[in-house]
Amino acid sequence: MGVYEHLEEYAGLPVATFNEETGVDDDTEEEDDGRGAAPAGDFPPAAEAAWYVGTSFSEEPFADIFARFLRTIDTAEVTALIIGYWGASYDDDVADPVELLCGAAASFPKLKALFLGDITGEESEISWIELSDISPLFTAFPALERFEVRGSQGLTLGPIKSERLKVLRFESGGLPGHVVQAVGASELPGLEHLDLWLGEENYGGDSTVADLAPLLGGERFPALRHLGLEDSEIQDEIAAAVAGAPIVARLESLSLAMGILTDQGAEALLSGQPLTHLRKLDLHHHFLSDAMVERVKAALPGVEVDLDGQEKPDGDWHYIAVAE
Repeated sequence: MGVYEHLEEYAGLPVATFNEETGVDDDTEEEDDGRGAAPAGDFPPAAEAAWYVGTSFSEEPFADIFARFLRTIDTAEVTALIIGYWGASYDDDVADPVELLCGAAASFPKLKALFLGDITGEESEISWIELSDISPLFTAFPALERFEVRGSQGLTLGPIKSERLKVLRFESGGLPGHVVQAVGASELPGLEHLDLWLGEENYGGDSTVADLAPLLGGERFPALRHLGLEDSEIQDEIAAAVAGAPIVARLESLSLAMGILTDQGAEALLSGQPLTHLRKLDLHHHFLSDAMVERVKAALPGVEVDLDGQEKPDGDWHYIAVAE
């Protein structure tokens, strides 16, 4: 399974697309306002949309589209921004979106939500999305309340500090252990929602349960109410660690979905601390037996438990939901 659809809604706003096909009127392209601005056409008011900016294969370079976006849209009113496909290292004129964003930070004084890498499988498989050090984004945009990134090749992160960040999500087929460690060392007192798609080692997902210890201890993120440790080939080990983790008592929702969760991991969960306080437990895409599925349901009668996607191993081979 991969990601094959672009976002249609983000941060509570409908998505407006700005790419090589938008923002330019062929009849009036040369008649601008003196700043090189292309006609805005039928774009919605800047504050009423989450703006997707991206390019396509062999089309206008991302840097040119981003520059035209800055000229065309009143970015001073933009609160939610989505960065789509920006090219790959083998392309001509490929740009680092982090560098472009940081250089234009003054143009986005109200930015609260940023999604880096709304890239579908047709554009690039998730584990082939090329990234860089994303740490500067949190300095450039201190008002961010929501940050999400897709991909992990070349991804680096240092411990970050933010009083305002509430949602932090990493979507990957293999999240490096050093990124998980950096998250655990970050100071995010307002963080309410954390998702880590941990992936598999073949695609860089070399994190261990020990890397998760600072997150599970419950001291780092006092406001956390949702924790997702997902898409992992060591899902059973994670389930066993979560079963006794102090953070769980504070959570309203927990996700161990998309990974290789077997009866062994589910048994650990059921034998650990009570989970009946949870509003939701997401275990979709799992390898539980029919009997264990029924046991989990019976043990948590007041909890919304997602047990969709009951997978069957191919011989001894089990697989996570999102890898390459």
